[in-house]
Amino acid sequence: MTYLLDTNTLIEAKNRYYRMAVCPAYWRWIQRCQHRGVLVSIEPVGAELQRGHDELAQWAKTQDGLFLPVADAATQQAFAQVAEHVVSQSAKMKPGALEAFFDGADPWLIAKAMTLAGAVIVTHEQFNPELRRKYTIPNVAKAFGVTCIDTFELLSRTEARFVLEH
Repeated sequence: MTYLLDTNTLIEAKNRYYRMAVCPAYWRWIQRCQHRGVLVSIEPVGAELQRGHDELAQWAKTQDGLFLPVADAATQQAFAQVAEHVVSQSAKMKPGALEAFFDGADPWLIAKAMTLAGAVIVTHEQFNPELRRKYTIPNVAKAFGVTCIDTFELLSRTEARFVLEH
C-alpha cells in the first residue's frame, strides 16, 4: 500500500507534535518509509513546502524521491476527471472555492492517488458532505473511491515506533 502525504500533515507535524528538533525520529521515519516505497507525496506538495522560509522548507528541498511527478499521462488523465467532477459541483459551493481548490496541490494529490493501486491519502482534512465554503480532499476523493486517513491512523497502520534509548 502507498500512502500519499498532504501538505497539511507535514506542516502540522513541524509546527506542533513532531517538531524537527523535538522529534527527529519522525522525520527519519518518513525517509525510511519513502525508501521502502510505503510513503510518498507529489511535486506540488513539495513546491508548497519549499515556498516557506523555515526548516521544513529546507528539509523538503533535500528529500530526493519523496515528491512524485504529476506530469505523467495517467495522472494528467486522472486530474481531468477530478476537474470535471469538481466543476460539476461548483454551483453548490461558495464563490471562489473552485479557484482556491485548483490553486493548490489537492487536486493533483487526488489524481496521483487514483493512479496508484490501493493508494491512501494522508490529510488532516475531514470528510464533510455538507461543506460548501471549500472543496476538501476527503469530499472529492470519496467520489473516486480514494480513501483518506490522518497522520495518527498512518502511524498506527505502519506500526511506527519512536522509542527513546536508555
